[in-house]
Amino acid sequence: MASKAFLDANVLLDLTLKRDGFESAKKIIELAIQGHVNVYTSSSIIHIVGYWLSKAYSADQAKTILLALLDDVHVLETDHETIVHALQSSIVDIEDAIQYYTGVHHGIDRFLSRDKILKKSSQPVLPIQTPEEFLQWIK
Repeated sequence: MASKAFLDANVLLDLTLKRDGFESAKKIIELAIQGHVNVYTSSSIIHIVGYWLSKAYSADQAKTILLALLDDVHVLETDHETIVHALQSSIVDIEDAIQYYTGVHHGIDRFLSRDKILKKSSQPVLPIQTPEEFLQWIK
């Protein structure tokens, strides 16, 4: 069974804006296309990425990029109970807490992020890794 990885906004922004880390994010998507890993994100992360893509490109280009991304990245829903749990957690950043606990709720194996502060909140139930660490782990 393929590993399940949650992609945080910074990873998707690296990929779509071709920032530092672009190659690692691209490799993860290639692994998803090949069926070696299943990748997920949330609707709020799509919203965040869409906002930055619209600033970097036109709205039409942003939509085209997001639609192509959604061919391989699955969007997870977040329910009321998960949000309450996230808000009661020790993760200070509310958006990070909601994303992290969405991953926990859906049985994700790894949470991929470049957020160093969030990484310190990692728990054994859902380890947080950089894309590069994930690529080493998945080998």
